[in-house]
Amino acid sequence: MAINTEAFADQLRKQAAPASMHKCAMFVRLALEAGGAVTAGHPIDAKDYGPLLLRNGYHRLDPGQCYVAQQGDIAVIQPTSAGNRAGHIEGYDGAAWISDFIQAGFWPGPAYRKEQPAFAIYRLQG
Repeated sequence: MAINTEAFADQLRKQAAPASMHKCAMFVRLALEAGGAVTAGHPIDAKDYGPLLLRNGYHRLDPGQCYVAQQGDIAVIQPTSAGNRAGHIEGYDGAAWISDFIQAGFWPGPAYRKEQPAFAIYRLQG
């Protein structure tokens, strides 16, 4: 299955709010669907999206020191110790990381920047 990363990125940008609405999983899922992904049976929590991404042709990257984000990349981030148990998911539109808002960087907020919990980066195989 081919995901259209331009359609994915366009949907991310189009639906982004000025600030987080705590609906990252829903917004990234809608962007995936706009790109052609099959999301039936999708998880509720952002932290659990890895298997759905793998079923849609993504593979997990080793985001070592040489990682450079590409349009269509998706990060699945585990929860912080004191934060929302759902974790976080975000997509890269070619210029910025976007979830339900355009983020200032990779980490979606101060708690994530401080704690830097475990995460995985997924990229379409190709």
